[in-house]
Amino acid sequence: MNTIAGIDMGTQSIKVVLYDWEAHKIVAKTQVPIDLIAENDGTREQKAEWYDAALEKCFQAFTAEQRKTIKAIGVSGHQHGFVPLDADGKALYNVKLWNDTSTVEECRLLTEAAGGADSVIAEVCNLMLPGFTAPKIFWLKRHKPAAFAKLRYIMLPHDYLNWLFTGVYVMEAGDASGMALFNGIRREWSQKISSLIDPGLIKLLPPIIASDKPSGFVTAKAAARFGLPEGIPVSAGGGDNMMGAIGTGTVRDGFLTMSLGTSGTLYGYSDSPVSDPVKGLSGFNSSTGGYLPLLCTMNCTVATEETRALFNLEVKDFDACAAKSPIGAEGVVFLPFFNGERTPNLPNGRASIVGLTSANVSRGNIARAAMESAIFGMRIGLEAFQALGFRAKEIRIIGGGSKSALWREIAANVMNLPVKRPDNDEAAAMGGAIQALWCLEGLEAAKAGKAAPSIAKLTDAHIKINEADCINPNPAAVAAYDKAYAEYGKYLKALSPLYV
Repeated sequence: MNTIAGIDMGTQSIKVVLYDWEAHKIVAKTQVPIDLIAENDGTREQKAEWYDAALEKCFQAFTAEQRKTIKAIGVSGHQHGFVPLDADGKALYNVKLWNDTSTVEECRLLTEAAGGADSVIAEVCNLMLPGFTAPKIFWLKRHKPAAFAKLRYIMLPHDYLNWLFTGVYVMEAGDASGMALFNGIRREWSQKISSLIDPGLIKLLPPIIASDKPSGFVTAKAAARFGLPEGIPVSAGGGDNMMGAIGTGTVRDGFLTMSLGTSGTLYGYSDSPVSDPVKGLSGFNSSTGGYLPLLCTMNCTVATEETRALFNLEVKDFDACAAKSPIGAEGVVFLPFFNGERTPNLPNGRASIVGLTSANVSRGNIARAAMESAIFGMRIGLEAFQALGFRAKEIRIIGGGSKSALWREIAANVMNLPVKRPDNDEAAAMGGAIQALWCLEGLEAAKAGKAAPSIAKLTDAHIKINEADCINPNPAAVAAYDKAYAEYGKYLKALSPLYV
């Protein structure tokens, strides 16, 4: 048996799957939770040593025989996080995460210094938002100058895991394009934005490698530490959304992936650049060589989890409760901004439930409104896609929320598109595994003097759709949701000025 290790480094845990690509199945998997530091000022942080410990535990959970079968490794990691290391590879401060909103002031200062929002977009294809990495680096300089003075390596979370395995400091364009330091069209670091943070910053940024190339090979030190075969390739890896795209087969024009996790994302593959940062559609690169326009909301399953905990309901009971409520929740509207918000850009946002009357206040309506709010946020992104001429054929849905039949039904009718669920729940880990297989087969093809396989050919072979979970939109439900979405928009427009 031969396997690929696909690693999914999420906000709440690290998961590793061993994928037997010849048998087309995951033969083993393990998962270890990771803590979170959360403060009322928007701080959301973790410690790099937590990643080290979790990764060790994951591989220790496999048998020695299973670990011997691993022929390559591919890493998916949550985007935008900042892992600051000194010259010895030691963390200088906590890892600031994608959902950290404590850098609002840094965003303002960098945007003004760059000459305004349009100038920032011209440089890095995105706005300067608190979720991105650049303001986190500037925050470290302003708030922890002693640590910044020792800064040698600037890594994203997935790059940090790659570095643990290989000791090589490189990055690929997909995850780099989410830093607000990288121009994804020119595929190069922005000298202008880097210099605004610090004149010497550009020299600290790593070289960019192609998505189908190895980031390096497992060192003897890493092999002993994690129980892995020495010398096996570690692929370029990528952000969780980029790997989720590979893991759902979103590697061709016309397909969209919707991820319902702690954050909510909607993204699609494009051969050419597609973006509208002002309307929340980020201009990212894919981790397959193309482009990945993406909408991200910072609050997705957060709203349902908080509400479920408040009501003291299990997941199935919560869904059943929400299912009793009609489309539109009888006028109850949930604005789910528990973590501030990125789309729309409301870093100081707060969650609220509005539209309540003595006739409609019920657990069912509040539960359904929480679920609907996540998809209404996604529809904002779909409208931005459509305005730019992107014609979606279908949505492939992943993440914890995708397991809910009710949520899949809501998604199909709010978005008015067929919703399909991949047969495998491990989209990000599978994306890492397939990219690693792409890398491995490319290396073998090069040795044999043959052409490397395409990523689309590999996803066609290894990503299957669960036809039983496919839902087509219902015209009557679509019309009802058009009205409910308009009501959501009315409250969003009215309350947004409170949170700017």
